[in-house]
Amino acid sequence: MDKLESYRKIIQQLLKEYAQFGSGDAAVEIQLLADTVRDHYQLMHIGWQNERRIYGCILHLDLKDGKIWLQHNGTEDDIPAELVKMGVPNTDIVVGFHSPFKRQFTEYAVS
Repeated sequence: MDKLESYRKIIQQLLKEYAQFGSGDAAVEIQLLADTVRDHYQLMHIGWQNERRIYGCILHLDLKDGKIWLQHNGTEDDIPAELVKMGVPNTDIVVGFHSPFKRQFTEYAVS
């Protein structure tokens, strides 16, 4: 299996694991969105809680230039460390929500 296909499977597995946690509210749906053609992956909360609309991204990852870009992390977990445990090298993970200047001070890729 080539690297990109492996990363697609790893990302989808990670999102499925987080989707299993549920929202804690039956009226709030968790949606796993996987665009395997353009390589965009998201986990979303969608629904209603009392009279309040719930809509938001929990996790957003992209595959760009052979690397996994973490675009948003709405969890308290260290998602890059989870990816490393799943077999992705640090050099293939970009924490995209950090500025390019700040990325150089992490143990992950700059871009």
